[in-house]
Amino acid sequence: MRQRSLIAITAALAAGALTLTACGSRDSGDKGSDSDNGGGTVVIGVDAPLTGDLSAMGLGIKNSADLAVRNANKQKLVKGVTFKIESLDDQAQPSAGQQNASKFVSEQDVLGVVGPLNSSVAESMQKVFDDAKLVQVSPANTGPALTQGPDWQNKKVRPYKAYFRTATTDAIQGPFAAQYVFNTAKKKKVFVIDDKKTYGSGLAATFTSEFKKLGGKVVGTEHINPDAKDFSAVATKVKNSGAEVVYYGGEYPQAGPLSKQIKAAGAKIPLVGGDGIKDDTFMKLAGSEATGDLATSVGAPVEDLPSAKQFVADYKAAGYKEEYSAYGGYAYDSAWAIIEAVKKVVDANGGKLPSDARTKVTEAMQGVAFDGVTGKVSFDEYGDATNKQLTVYAVKNGAWVPVKSGTYTG
Repeated sequence: MRQRSLIAITAALAAGALTLTACGSRDSGDKGSDSDNGGGTVVIGVDAPLTGDLSAMGLGIKNSADLAVRNANKQKLVKGVTFKIESLDDQAQPSAGQQNASKFVSEQDVLGVVGPLNSSVAESMQKVFDDAKLVQVSPANTGPALTQGPDWQNKKVRPYKAYFRTATTDAIQGPFAAQYVFNTAKKKKVFVIDDKKTYGSGLAATFTSEFKKLGGKVVGTEHINPDAKDFSAVATKVKNSGAEVVYYGGEYPQAGPLSKQIKAAGAKIPLVGGDGIKDDTFMKLAGSEATGDLATSVGAPVEDLPSAKQFVADYKAAGYKEEYSAYGGYAYDSAWAIIEAVKKVVDANGGKLPSDARTKVTEAMQGVAFDGVTGKVSFDEYGDATNKQLTVYAVKNGAWVPVKSGTYTG
């Protein structure tokens, strides 16, 4: 449904042609008059790929956000308010994500959204949420332009004030990987491949820039179709290039087969990628020769964080069928950030949700700070996570094993 402009609504009111109802607040992006008496239900939306190739990560996001809501309700964190989750499947497609964003905006009880997984999907959702003053907190988006604008390398400008994230960006992740590959792994010649999508191409670009700066040589580049499964031609190019390592900007459904086919072509060299490949499904797709492949991921290993012990225990006790995957801790913290923002708004309004709750929650998010599953959670002036830690993982004995944690020093 198209939103009526403010001018049109004002004119209609003046003419006596329009009667306001509780659902009228859906177009304005506010909670609605039914919230003035306090209490009630607050819905937190979750947008992620719940089906398809990336569903392992998406379902981990959904379940972890659900766990945050369960714990908030159990603790009665916001007196008189019951939190609920509504999950929508974006199938990792920008068009579906935009439709989901419009649906969340149309539902007056939705006061915040966790997600999405993919930066390309986030691009299609940001303006929809921002226009409605509906706060969005992603646990996984790493594209720098989402928070710092398309010209972020020269001048940082925040495009949308309703967008936040608990994951650090590729402006840090790509160079962090380059430093590890060049300085620690001692690889000087790289073949760079990406899937042409926002996340993959951006990550490959920041890796390449840092690798060259360090003195490394890019001996070949290639773009692949993310829907393809046969990478034999690319694998042959890698073998003939003399590369000592392959850097792949993209996600595990393609990274796994790509790694396998590169090694089958005779190039027994490691494939390195970002957080998009760090899922156990990668090993299933890459096969036994994946040993030695590397991935960077945001933050420190959840299992090793003292702050995450309760989350891990609670997740197991909740009986979810799927693993929390790479972004579980960040999804929990994203949902909890929304809950904390709602609490701030309710506390400041005498224990009640105000009629402009969406606007107030979005404003409150900027000042949210708490000790979360992934460590200290807070946001800088761009809506980016202040926690900039990253970890390098290596495939050993069929599992991702952390080999180095730290921050990018550039």
